[in-house]
Amino acid sequence: MATQPASQASLLLQKQLKDLCKHPVDGFSAGLVVEENIFEWSVTIIGPPDTLYEGGFFNAVMSFPEDYPNNPPTVRFTSEMWHPNVYPDGKVCISILHPPGDDPNGYELATERWNPVHTLGGG
Repeated sequence: MATQPASQASLLLQKQLKDLCKHPVDGFSAGLVVEENIFEWSVTIIGPPDTLYEGGFFNAVMSFPEDYPNNPPTVRFTSEMWHPNVYPDGKVCISILHPPGDDPNGYELATERWNPVHTLGGG
């Protein structure tokens, strides 16, 4: 079976994961769910000091679309999490993870939604 060439999205994700490992973000770690799939990341978020989440370790899965970075990843907590922006199934619902452009419901500004220049390092 011939291997397919790496897509732009997979190359970008490989670079971003490598950069994240070289320059870690406080309170956040990431790796692959399975080594063969760059589109599924296992992440751990450490609860920030002086919050209700302080001292907690919260696990989640980030799933990236094939057309990343044109469209955002989805994030779903696998640890129990209570937060107004987290559904009972663990899926995170925040503006920055909504597809780019105008909100069809009129609740969010386009500037609050995903933009392909966003990076996983917070850029």
